[in-house]
Amino acid sequence: MFNPDPSAKPVNTKLPRDVIMMVEKNNLVMAIKTLAADENISIDEAKSRIDAYETQLKVKQQQKLNTIASKQGIPNQAISFDREQEIEDNPEPLVKNRVKAASQKQDFKSLQTGMDSKLNDLGYKKPLLPYWLKRLLMIAILMIGLFWILWRVFG
Repeated sequence: MFNPDPSAKPVNTKLPRDVIMMVEKNNLVMAIKTLAADENISIDEAKSRIDAYETQLKVKQQQKLNTIASKQGIPNQAISFDREQEIEDNPEPLVKNRVKAASQKQDFKSLQTGMDSKLNDLGYKKPLLPYWLKRLLMIAILMIGLFWILWRVFG
C-alpha cells in the first residue's frame, strides 16, 4: 500500500479547481506556477501543497484499488503504486548498425538496387514504358490530332 511520509507536517491541501485539474492531468509545473501566482505564495510552498494533495490523491486511489481487489480476490501486494519495477540483471549489449558516409551517387544506387530487389521479391515486373513516358506520348498524340483537325478545318 502507498504510505505517505508520516513525518511531514500537515499542509493545507485545499486547492483551486483549475489547479486540481492540472494536477490530475500531471501538468505539475503549470499547476505550481498557477497556484503560486493566484495565492501570492512562493514556489516552494505551492510545490509542498501540490505534493500533499498528490499524495492524498494517491492514497485514495490505492484504497479504491484495494477495495476492488479484495472484492475480486486479488491480493493487495499485487496492486501497488510504490513497488519498484523489476529490472533485468543482464541487459543485452547495444549494437550499432551504421553505414559509412558515401557519396550521393552511391546512396541513390544502393536505394535503387534495394528497391529493385524488393520488387523482384514481390514478383513485380517493370512496364515496358514508364508512366511518365506514356503520359507524354498521350499529350503529344492529342496535340498532333488537334493540329491536324485545325489544319483540315482552316487550311
